[in-house]
Amino acid sequence: MLDHNSQVVEDSDVIIFSVKPQVVKDVVLQLRPLLSEKQLLVSVVAGIKLKDLQEWAGHSRFIRVMPNTPAAVGLAASVISLGAAATKDDGEIIGKLFGAIGKVWTADEKLFDAITGLSGSGPAYIYLAIEALADGGVAAGLPRELALGLASQTVLGAASMVANVGKHPGQLKDDVASPGGTTIAGIHELEKAGFRGILMNAVVAASKRSRELSQS
Repeated sequence: MLDHNSQVVEDSDVIIFSVKPQVVKDVVLQLRPLLSEKQLLVSVVAGIKLKDLQEWAGHSRFIRVMPNTPAAVGLAASVISLGAAATKDDGEIIGKLFGAIGKVWTADEKLFDAITGLSGSGPAYIYLAIEALADGGVAAGLPRELALGLASQTVLGAASMVANVGKHPGQLKDDVASPGGTTIAGIHELEKAGFRGILMNAVVAASKRSRELSQS
């Protein structure tokens, strides 16, 4: 444990900036005299672009990472984008580092607002869905604890099926929905309410808001 940022910089080959967006500029500028191109700089700060980070740091061996909150349980969806002087090896180092807390993708930084709208904000959409499923279970007569347990495990299991089975989610849906059965009756209600369109709109709205914040 070190007491000052300057000590961290002096003793580190990889430096990760994980601070609030409104203070990151001051932090980077404060440390700029100590930073060298021998050090790999990483930002997990939402909405702050690589061009600004590189300008403040005085060099461009920078990587931007967008993780999400399931990192807390080792199931993050993280996306990395390499700055102008960051190498393929640099990307592999950060990929392994963030791979320890989930899955990692590499993408052009221009996609980061859309990534924010999907994986950055997406856990909140799923929390709402789990809560609503549990409420539906309670409305149908289940005890609250059982309903919430079944809802959360069902979402976890469905996500694991999509990630691991290799089938399109539409096909997995069809596999569950037998003719004239319970599942297709539920799906019919979701379609009537515009369920898919609502989720699509949520991602687009969050992406738009991310773009606005990054330009402000």
